[in-house]
Amino acid sequence: MKESLSETSLDSIDLAILREIQHDGRMNNSELARRIHLSQPATHTRLKRLEALGVIRQHVSLLDRNKLGLDMVCFIHVSLQVHSRDAFESFQQAIQAMPEVLECYHLTGQFDYVLKVVLANQQELKQFLWTHIVPIQGLNQINTSVVLSEIKSTTVLPLPGD
Repeated sequence: MKESLSETSLDSIDLAILREIQHDGRMNNSELARRIHLSQPATHTRLKRLEALGVIRQHVSLLDRNKLGLDMVCFIHVSLQVHSRDAFESFQQAIQAMPEVLECYHLTGQFDYVLKVVLANQQELKQFLWTHIVPIQGLNQINTSVVLSEIKSTTVLPLPGD
């Protein structure tokens, strides 16, 4: 049975582990143990506990989208005609199948959703909108903003004590 975070709290060692692995997820256990001044077995046990708690969801590699030819980032705001559970679930299911959509958030305010999309160029944006977004049933409004420059992009979360 998975331990829940409410059953326990993160101590300073847990936070030190999280700080280190956010900056270098490929760090081996011995290097991590050295950096946080803990034995290797204790570090390994702590990591496994943080994974079991769901604090560490997964280990990934971050790719450089520009080097992969994905030079365009867009934010697409979408509002639905009908606000029902079925309409929201249908939209969300459609979005899940689109690899170009990196993030999707359900919002309050003028729009129901905002999508963060990466594409190669303007032609791909046009194609994406016409073949993937516009055909979704029940859309009321679509507003697309193209990113001119990226000021800050990080995956590092602020932790207590930062």
